[in-house]
Amino acid sequence: MRHRLSIAILALGTKLVTACHAFAAIPQVEQWGTFEVSLTGPTNGNPFVDVYLYARFYQGSVSKKVWGFYDGDGVYRIRFMPPAKGKWRYVTTSNVKELHGIEGEFEVVSPSPGNHGPVHVTNVFHFAYADGTPFRPLGTTVYAWIHQSLELQERTLKTLANSPFNKLRFCVFPKWYDWNRTEPLMYPFEGTRGNFDKTRFNVKFFQLLDRRIQDLMKLGIEADVILFHPYDEGHWGFDRMTRSEDERYLRYVIARLGAFRNVWWSLANEYDFMECKSEEDWYHIGEFVSKTDPFDHLLSIHNGYKLFNHTLPWITHASIQNGAAVENPNSAVLYRDAYRKPVIYDEIKYEGDIPRRWGNLSAEELVFRFWNATIAGCYATHGETYLSPDEILWWSKGGELKGQSPARLAFLRQVLESAPPNGIEPIDKWQNPEYGGKAPDFYLVYFGKATPKEWEFRLPKRALESGMTFKVEILDTWNMTVTPVDDLFVVEKSGLYFFADKDGKKVQLPGRPYIALRITRQK
Repeated sequence: MRHRLSIAILALGTKLVTACHAFAAIPQVEQWGTFEVSLTGPTNGNPFVDVYLYARFYQGSVSKKVWGFYDGDGVYRIRFMPPAKGKWRYVTTSNVKELHGIEGEFEVVSPSPGNHGPVHVTNVFHFAYADGTPFRPLGTTVYAWIHQSLELQERTLKTLANSPFNKLRFCVFPKWYDWNRTEPLMYPFEGTRGNFDKTRFNVKFFQLLDRRIQDLMKLGIEADVILFHPYDEGHWGFDRMTRSEDERYLRYVIARLGAFRNVWWSLANEYDFMECKSEEDWYHIGEFVSKTDPFDHLLSIHNGYKLFNHTLPWITHASIQNGAAVENPNSAVLYRDAYRKPVIYDEIKYEGDIPRRWGNLSAEELVFRFWNATIAGCYATHGETYLSPDEILWWSKGGELKGQSPARLAFLRQVLESAPPNGIEPIDKWQNPEYGGKAPDFYLVYFGKATPKEWEFRLPKRALESGMTFKVEILDTWNMTVTPVDDLFVVEKSGLYFFADKDGKKVQLPGRPYIALRITRQK
């Protein structure tokens, strides 16, 4: 069989540039973009299991092995996210003659504006893009949005484009659960309910998944992809696959999505509610994903009642469900201290009015919990569950946001962007947990539900020296206002643990809840 080869460069995942390998000039792709090798191969038998294909990509002493995948209609693809600029070359390996030994080269050029590369862990507890730009997660949850109608998916994207959220948690598999008991637009496998062939993937579904992740990329949103979940209850059986079926599925998903820079892997949502999988199964799955992903994307696992062992080396950050932990900064910081990794409270209950305790927080309470997580040097994730006659709840299906918290979280994001680039840290977590920031240059003091009318200017002693001068701004985190205080404050030592204003000045406060202070050192 005569083979055909083409090179496709996915510019932000939306524009394909294809060239004939034999005659075109060397292709170019931006750093952290997606370079794709497309080959024509056999269609007989079952290409998903009968054919193996991978390529090695080389630059100097660097070599990366990247698995390919079958995309239907005789098309096989290998996707690569180049981590460095300059010339790269590749060669394919396959058990099929026409796919084996294909060689090529391409040039990686500077990233385009807005392309900062994939997110990674930095400064132990925080995140940054590959180019060093800080990334401060402010996420939301729409578990089953890719399983809704195309019109509803587009509405969700439009809402996200006008929201403050830069991370989206969602599931690959469809969801069978309260307010979501409908069949999905498409299934991940060929076949029908009760008769799925888990050796054959539905490429139309995965092509749509590709596009949606690229849509999020264009919006600057990280795709926190949940690989497994328990909300199936045997309806489709995707929650009780065998180990070999799990591995085939994971290898296919990683091959398809791994070259998109905005992908994160979440092994499961509420992993401990999946009764057909043991703790050892999850160890195996985590190690498998970590070893199979050539691009080392962020990797986590989310709990129901039972916390996972987040100290394992292949877990990059702790994804925690615990609403009570963020009712004050002092408890929020404990997981951070235990795991010595970034902590994202990915489920702190949701703003809404459903008759479930996990989905009927007020907007004020949800924003309050976000601020507590922030002061503790952690991060939090939003969700919304307002009842609707059409049963389109944001937390599951998307559509439009109805709550009051997103605007206040946009205000929080602005405050975070004014902070030093290396992240908020707790200042005095054992005794005065209301202080967060970076001593001695930047402080946030959060009063939460308290309603003081004045505050004596005093800061924990760490890194302070007498004579340092500070500016204060009053932040009304609910009404989203910033009020500068006219006076400057000059500190001197005051007792064993604090520095206070040398003249005993106080800050006059409005006597309302949800007030914070932003304090910056004047040099």
